[in-house]
Amino acid sequence: MRRLLYWLTWPIRILLRLLWRFVVWLTWPIRALAARLIAFFNPPDPEEVSMTDALAHTLRNPADLLPHLEELRVRILWALISLAISTALSFLFARQLLEFLAEPIGGLGVLQAIEVTEPIAVYMRVSLLAGVTLAMPAILYQIYQFISPGLRRSERRMLLFIIPFATLLFGLGLTFTYYIMLPAAIPFLVQFGGIHTIPRPDNYFKFVTSLLFWIGLSFQMPLVIYALAAAGLVKARALAQYWRFAIVGIAILAAAVTPTVDPVNMGLVMLPMIGLYFLSILLAFIAQRGRERRRKPE
Repeated sequence: MRRLLYWLTWPIRILLRLLWRFVVWLTWPIRALAARLIAFFNPPDPEEVSMTDALAHTLRNPADLLPHLEELRVRILWALISLAISTALSFLFARQLLEFLAEPIGGLGVLQAIEVTEPIAVYMRVSLLAGVTLAMPAILYQIYQFISPGLRRSERRMLLFIIPFATLLFGLGLTFTYYIMLPAAIPFLVQFGGIHTIPRPDNYFKFVTSLLFWIGLSFQMPLVIYALAAAGLVKARALAQYWRFAIVGIAILAAAVTPTVDPVNMGLVMLPMIGLYFLSILLAFIAQRGRERRRKPE
């Protein structure tokens, strides 16, 4: 009876085995991706070695640096390849980018070039800046992959939190500059003193891209303060206590970044930065509490 059941169920068992192998083959990419993600977010902590011991070991065995230098070369090569691809793609859409950036002044027709090579130089500059922006996630990933073996698990997680948040803040800075700052600053500059101004493409796009970059960079203040608080270099209470001095510093920074000398445009830059400073106090408090919780078991 048992042998009869064995032979009767043999086709079913073969079919189930084939079905299982098909499912395993079909889900292999998902399982491989899940394993890589787990290894990426939960790598083993490095061995604790002091800076003095590491430097002494390197001086005694300089050949141990060769694998790290080779890893650095590979990471730089991949970052340059990403930059080249993104710049080439940006050059294909350079015309649309120039039209978008020229909208605050009235379009490309308002600009007038006085040099033969000026239009192509503007195309290359805007394409390169757009390429750097598009390639920034890939460049940050290569930087993270190079430095992550020497970081603790908590430091890696904090870095993975900071990178997308920094991108978001930089995008907010660009949005604020383009939609609020430029429409207020450009008419003041062009019509100042009743003098008729015909902007050059080189001068205008250099001015716009510089303003976008520096204000976008100034929006990284919460992350900088969060990182300093996580390292124990600043305290949330001290930041809240000396907020008046911080506002004076923000005013100096806004005066340096703002292209005009009128208080309206300076105030437009100061208001979001003051809000970001108080957000920085909250982030510093969170980082300080996390640091205290990590130090309790020690």
